[in-house]
Amino acid sequence: MGEFFDRRLDEYEDHQLNCIESAHEFYKYTAKCLPMECGCRIIDLGCGTGLELEEYFRLNPSAKVTGIDLAPGMLNRLREKFRDKDVNLILGSYFEVPFGIERFDAAVSVESLHHFTADEKRPLYEKLRKSLKPGGFFILTDYMILSDEEEAFYRKELLRLKAEEGIADNEFYHYDTPLTVDHEKECLLSAGFSSVEILNHWAETYTIKAIR
Repeated sequence: MGEFFDRRLDEYEDHQLNCIESAHEFYKYTAKCLPMECGCRIIDLGCGTGLELEEYFRLNPSAKVTGIDLAPGMLNRLREKFRDKDVNLILGSYFEVPFGIERFDAAVSVESLHHFTADEKRPLYEKLRKSLKPGGFFILTDYMILSDEEEAFYRKELLRLKAEEGIADNEFYHYDTPLTVDHEKECLLSAGFSSVEILNHWAETYTIKAIR
């Protein structure tokens, strides 16, 4: 997965901002949903080159951000952009990296988690919830769909492609397998978040807030 994105590093930001409907709006909107307190701590899952952080650091330059991503080139680009900010970057899978307990005021993820099933996400969300301080919350902005049939189709296609290329089911492979909005909400609630609400949406991109 990391190699996939690093091979596209030079065109990544242009693609994200100009090929995904309303991206210029939802990256800024996501940033405005995050805490504005001085020195607050944020964890960013699948941070990429930090498109959501550009607006966030403009609004809250004192924020302390931990970013996790599989692509070293993406992290290097983010580091170059925010040399004067308090940024801790971790190369690795957010499924495997420990988050700690009650360390963060909020978490965020933008256009990263739509590659995984509810069963894969649930333990991640449980780990994420535990990493949040009391009153903390998770802002998820991601590609979601409305029908169970679409969800099943994309998952079946992913398994078919992996089988054709001899890739084990537990290995990462870049193919979109979004959950329905309802299944995403159910997954967060089953992971122990106390409440989950839709804040906004643009076509098939939704912003959800899950409170610890």
